[in-house]
Amino acid sequence: MIRLVSFFATLLTVFGMAAQTNTQAIDVHSHVVTDEYLKYLAANNALMEDGYPLPSWDETSHIEFMDSAGIDRSVLTLSSPQPWFGNVEESSKVIRSVNESMAQAKRNHPERFLWCAAVPQPDIEASVNEAVFALDSLGADGIKLATSVDGVYLGDSIYEPLMKVLDEREAVVILHPVKPDPVNESTFTGGPIFVYEYPAETTRAVLNMVAHNVMTRYPNIKVIVPHAGSFMPYAVPRLRGGYPLLLKQGLTEPIDIDGNLAKLYYDLAGGPSVQAIKMLLTVTTPDHIMFGTDYPFVSTPILEKVAAKVKNEITQDNELGQYAEDIIRNNAMKLFKIEK
Repeated sequence: MIRLVSFFATLLTVFGMAAQTNTQAIDVHSHVVTDEYLKYLAANNALMEDGYPLPSWDETSHIEFMDSAGIDRSVLTLSSPQPWFGNVEESSKVIRSVNESMAQAKRNHPERFLWCAAVPQPDIEASVNEAVFALDSLGADGIKLATSVDGVYLGDSIYEPLMKVLDEREAVVILHPVKPDPVNESTFTGGPIFVYEYPAETTRAVLNMVAHNVMTRYPNIKVIVPHAGSFMPYAVPRLRGGYPLLLKQGLTEPIDIDGNLAKLYYDLAGGPSVQAIKMLLTVTTPDHIMFGTDYPFVSTPILEKVAAKVKNEITQDNELGQYAEDIIRNNAMKLFKIEK
């Protein structure tokens, strides 16, 4: 009889049905896709810039997904492509419309949505102005930054005025990858760019920020790195190993690698495996990892299964289980200062 019970318990575990967690998640990686944004992209022939059709979005459908997936709150951000085609006024206008839409969504559902404002990168003056307005007047919960625009990556000195403003406001900053510009279209031909270029793009931006000590020079900014840290678990040991050689040859300025890494947070959008999460723990600590879904860029039925799988596997794992509630909910509650 004992063997029979054990057999069925094993089957339930294999099929993801055992020890399901009831913890209500905080989703720090979800997106809005507004009509104004889509129209602007269409007018600039950019709807398929990422090689994948953009989804539709509305508040009601998002909340229905949250309810079905066991998500208490979602942090809304603008995804990619970045709405920048060389005209500051046009880009600023569409980004303001997106930010106002997110602000309205939170006003409509204050217990369900938070939001991080987009800014019209790469124009720094316009980005500073929008960040100040969003944080000081619209009630944004943070700022979302594209990893690069027009070939200029976060960490570049051009961003210093913006970082100063964000540091003064102790802002949460969510990063999101975009299509690199320029990009060699033949570098990866196995599918849409999110398969390879998104992780590479994210890693390039974060390493550039580390190399320029952005997080230690602006210690009040809390940076969230998307998609389980992308290639960071592999890149950080290479940086550690190469840094002394580069410093000795005068090829780099002093870098506080540990100090910068300690300031970074990570989300689990993309449905990473337990193994990937454990790799992430080689460059961070459990209190800096948070749940994420990437809604609505995957169909709802599939995303519900992915979200449940991630939550359940963390809960069931012998090493990660003790941190499950923190990763799924509590870490984000603390970072965004959510009271209940």
